[in-house]
Amino acid sequence: MDGAMGLRVLLCVSLVFLLTLQALPALGLATGRPRGSEKRQAVDTCHRDGTVDGVFIKSLKVNCKVTSRFAHYVITSQVVNNADEAREVAFDVEIPKTAFISDFAITANGNAFIGDIKDKVSAWKQYRKAAILGENAGLVRASGRNMEQFTIHITIGAQSKATFQLTYEEMLRRRLMQYDIIIKVRPKQLVRHFEIDVDIFEPQGISKLDAQASFLSKELAAQTIKKSFSGKKGHVLFHPTVSQQQSCPTCKTSLLNGDFKVTYDVNRDKLCDLLVANNYFTHFFAPKNLTNMSKSLVFVIDISGSMEGHKVRQTKEALLKILGDMKPEDNFDLVLFGSQVQSWKGSLVPASKANLQAAQDFVRRFSLAGATNLNGGLLRGIEILNKAQGSHPELGSPASILIMLTDGEPTEGETDRSQILKNVRNAIRGRFPLYNLGFGHDLDFSFLEVMSMENNGWAQRIYEDHDATQQLQGFYNQVANPLLTDVELQYPQDAVLALTQHRHKQYYDGSEIVVAGRIADQKLGAFKADVRARGERQEFKATCLVDEEEMKKLLQERGHMLENHVERLWAYLTIQELLAKRMKTEGEERANLSSQVLKMSLDYQFVTPLTSMMIRGLTDQDGLVPTIDKTPEDSQPLEMPQASCMDRAFVLSATQPSPTEHSPIGSKLPNRVTGVDTDPHFIIYIPHKEDSLCFNINEEPGVILSLVQDPDTGFSVNAQLIGNKARSPGQHESTYFGRLGISNPASDFQLEVTPQNITLNPSSGGPVFSWRDQATLQKDGVVVTINKKRNLVVSVEDGATFEIVLHRTWKGSAIHQDFLGFYVLDSFRMSARTRGLLGQFFKPLDFEVFDLRPGSDPTKSDATMVVRNRQLTVTRGLQKDYSKDSRHGTEVSCWFVHNNGAGLIDGVHTDYIVPDIF
Repeated sequence: MDGAMGLRVLLCVSLVFLLTLQALPALGLATGRPRGSEKRQAVDTCHRDGTVDGVFIKSLKVNCKVTSRFAHYVITSQVVNNADEAREVAFDVEIPKTAFISDFAITANGNAFIGDIKDKVSAWKQYRKAAILGENAGLVRASGRNMEQFTIHITIGAQSKATFQLTYEEMLRRRLMQYDIIIKVRPKQLVRHFEIDVDIFEPQGISKLDAQASFLSKELAAQTIKKSFSGKKGHVLFHPTVSQQQSCPTCKTSLLNGDFKVTYDVNRDKLCDLLVANNYFTHFFAPKNLTNMSKSLVFVIDISGSMEGHKVRQTKEALLKILGDMKPEDNFDLVLFGSQVQSWKGSLVPASKANLQAAQDFVRRFSLAGATNLNGGLLRGIEILNKAQGSHPELGSPASILIMLTDGEPTEGETDRSQILKNVRNAIRGRFPLYNLGFGHDLDFSFLEVMSMENNGWAQRIYEDHDATQQLQGFYNQVANPLLTDVELQYPQDAVLALTQHRHKQYYDGSEIVVAGRIADQKLGAFKADVRARGERQEFKATCLVDEEEMKKLLQERGHMLENHVERLWAYLTIQELLAKRMKTEGEERANLSSQVLKMSLDYQFVTPLTSMMIRGLTDQDGLVPTIDKTPEDSQPLEMPQASCMDRAFVLSATQPSPTEHSPIGSKLPNRVTGVDTDPHFIIYIPHKEDSLCFNINEEPGVILSLVQDPDTGFSVNAQLIGNKARSPGQHESTYFGRLGISNPASDFQLEVTPQNITLNPSSGGPVFSWRDQATLQKDGVVVTINKKRNLVVSVEDGATFEIVLHRTWKGSAIHQDFLGFYVLDSFRMSARTRGLLGQFFKPLDFEVFDLRPGSDPTKSDATMVVRNRQLTVTRGLQKDYSKDSRHGTEVSCWFVHNNGAGLIDGVHTDYIVPDIF
């Protein structure tokens, strides 16, 4: 291979990014280290010009072009290796969670390697192949509150350079009277040419523009940030010299570490603004000079025991401040829920000085109690607002708002999430919005999101930090001043196609409603927009027309760029809304929405939850070429486990030989082992029979069983049984897997998994992760992907790919403690001598079934099976496979082998009892 560059990367990458190119430690390797020197102690030498062991960032540029709120970002960085050896570097990027990546490229030695966006099934197939081959993984993780991070590690050849270019797009949302452009800055070394260039074009005209950097003093900001605006155009340039980047005059470190933020707003001279180009339109609605509506507000607050400490203190601080900011014309009440539900008044009361003082005293005094009756708390708050609306049906009734804050999951009263969603929908019936605030990470945030979306609101996570009080107040400020309710933007039915959301329950001061759509051919002359809403004690009506002369001027001024932005903004909004609807649906409706999202994502080349980006043309040190393979027509497509690559995944991977080329057991494909789960039921899928075999192992709690053991490599998987705490006297004690140990002695790798924690190399005090984390870890040829609260996937170099499923119990469940399931996704590279209760089935197995007859259970048939030259009586039954759906599972028909698998497994089941988890 050419010495210029080798790809060592990226199994999976998510959508959200920081501006960083670094020669730094990556996955435990020191930056700028020579290729292949991972086992050596390395010392990085940092020079004043920012060079680290011969590697430096020559340039790092961010170009942002905004046209009518739609922002197009291009991050370009060039890194140079002046050393006489190849060096490894990492390129890190953070972008907003709401953005879509649309392009990525790497250029080295004059060769360009371009990203290609494909459907996720193909990309996931490549990810799995790369994982099996043991390639180094790009680190996938959420990064902070509104950003996610993408990392790619490459090796740059001696005396050579590489250029990275990433493109992403987002629509800027107006909040609290302004649009925010936030660029994360953290190069971690001095950069010879650093530049952020923001160009803004707004047809309505720019009314204000500012730029700040959290890492700059006022004096240095004035020297390095240039900003100007006039009419429709605004410009910001940040271009610090190397000396201006230094954290002190003699320091070698950079002070560039934080947020670079551009804020602006546009003129509101017109009641509404319509932008039309190439038969696509965008309608921006944010009228000014409206009277604030009075509001009816109910806070529903979680006071369960888990809110103890900083959470309850910060919640009380925020409530006290919010109550102090309420207006005399407002009405309000407070509902608290722990194991029980209590309300302050039980009905709305005016926000008089006396009432507010009494409410603040109530907030100061309340204490925490019990579990989490979320359903009961919400229904009480809804009842209070419904009762008030029923007594004030007249036009001038206030804007009703329900705000719920919780830090956990429902554990008291109704705990079934689908039933809670139904209860809340049926109680609200579209009358007012519900806003859910999720405090911390010990909760099902997607559940809160769906509930809010179903009821005309949104959900927001409150991060456990010193500023949680300010986060709560910041949310409230967004909804504190309703101006209109029941807002509908209407367009001629025969003139408009593919319309985005155009009905909104409430419009708040400082925000903006945006609608986009396509105009039918020959219908531009008939196009207009009528707005209908309810304001403070009066109806609101307005009609918006297209200013054709103004549009001609704009097109002359911006040309194709404007046409392209209007259409892509429509596509962006449409995909975002389809994804939101998809969260709330199941079955055929969900499949139809997925199909629409996939088609639009491919048409407009966006990386979304249903697409992935492949990099063509790169090779790694072994000469493997990243490609996209179509799923063979005669095989089943690979399905991605839920959230296994986080939601928008990039995939860089290499092709692998077919199983028959390298399988140590000949040309016949091995069995695909579905796995072992629940009490514990083993399910073995036999592909050439298109059938499955099942058996149970009945042993005492505490017993450790060998699942996989490869004598050639020493690789092993063992599992320890736990009992059911809820067993009745005399009842058979069901057992489950409560602890799994995966060991690879060749690389000193150990992984211990319990329903509470995931521990890497526990015998040497390695790092501990929880099931609340979302991360991908790589160590010595083993890749571990933790998918928050669902599963984890382990891929072993020259070995296999395994999945561990987390089962969490709920109130009323027959099982009273959490447990694990274990599945083998790939095994063809394991030795033919592999043993264990599952490992022995990695080699081909044949069987015949005959003499089908009624069994002792009239609902099940018995039969005679010949397997391994033994004749057994088997029973047709059903078991559940949880590898694709960890909550409900999928029923699998199988032939059940009795007596602990006797006659099917080698030896007897007690042969597989081992003394230790490793």
